[in-house]
Amino acid sequence: MVNLSVNINKIATLRNARGADLPNLVRFAKDCEKFGANGITIHPRPDERHITTKDVYDLAPIVQTEFNIEGYPNDRFMSLIREVRPKQATLVPDAPGVLTSDNGWDIGKNEALLTSTIEELRSLGVRSSIFVNADKDSIHLAHKVNTDAIELYTGPYAQDFDEDRELAVEKYVYAAEIANTLGLRINAGHDLNLENLSFFKNKIKYLSEVSIGHAIVSDALYYGIEKSIQAYKECLS
Repeated sequence: MVNLSVNINKIATLRNARGADLPNLVRFAKDCEKFGANGITIHPRPDERHITTKDVYDLAPIVQTEFNIEGYPNDRFMSLIREVRPKQATLVPDAPGVLTSDNGWDIGKNEALLTSTIEELRSLGVRSSIFVNADKDSIHLAHKVNTDAIELYTGPYAQDFDEDRELAVEKYVYAAEIANTLGLRINAGHDLNLENLSFFKNKIKYLSEVSIGHAIVSDALYYGIEKSIQAYKECLS
């Protein structure tokens, strides 16, 4: 069974649109766990356009499954990690103001930053994961900086899925084989949904976890969050 971590950024976006506390983020996270989510993912961006600093502290004591905090490892992000100590910190290369994570790390150019950050995460007892493209050089460099896990950026897979799903997944299968050989935990995320998730899961045999937010929240508008989480869990079973 591959774990499902529900990214709740979009719930915070909806709440922030009215400036009050509806929907309540803590209640939503608890319900996601109750309905079968194996983890909760958040991305507290510097502009706080969805997850706020307060949200991080509100969620930390109530998440009973795996708490995964994504972000660029600047001083603010690392300060949050030091205080909250989530189970996993996923490092993403997002520049300030970017709409969504849309590429993996250029690990070669950021080797010193990633190596020192991962060392600190390990000293804090926090599992490290870095967002990577599905190519052999990125996987080998991820191993070089000593990360515990990688998160495969699946945007290109989702984009090409309808045209040729076998071709779309090919490089991910290869990348996962390399990562498994190197002893890296394999996560994945970005644009995975009910149409393309089962195929991806069945092809990537060493997959440990997927992080999904936008698609689950979108499906929940029609089916409700409980049925949506159950549907995604069925894709991963």
